Amino acid sequence: MVSPRAEVELTPNLRIGRGSQISSFVKIKATRGDLVIGEDVDIGSGSFIAADSGGVTIGDHAMIGPNVSIAGVNYRYDRLDMPIVQQGITSKGIRIGNDVWIGAGVVILDGAQIGDHCIISPNSVVSGTLERGTIAQGQPARAIFVRR
Repeated sequence: MVSPRAEVELTPNLRIGRGSQISSFVKIKATRGDLVIGEDVDIGSGSFIAADSGGVTIGDHAMIGPNVSIAGVNYRYDRLDMPIVQQGITSKGIRIGNDVWIGAGVVILDGAQIGDHCIISPNSVVSGTLERGTIAQGQPARAIFVRR
């Protein structure tokens, strides 16, 4: 189910699994890379998901809270002799496992890898790898507990 108030770019790069719900004011962009949303995924209001050449994959049964940003692209910034906007972009991609709960206001940056059964506390920033079953919080997100 996709809310009529959501903005979803319908491209061949986008795949949404059965039973998934996209709430109002969600923006989904998949014009330059694959974006795969698994089955029974809930995406909260106001969230933004963008895939580029590295792709974005969200596993089955994921819960994404409101106002979450998932951006599978980043600007290059290694040169000081030219403006950042002219240096191009990179895209490593983002992988989010099955049965993941992402709290409100979380930012997931390009290159992030989140294992199955993880929980990300609200307003955290994920930029690296979180192993299976990790509960993480902070900026950057760090493991505070491992589910068993």
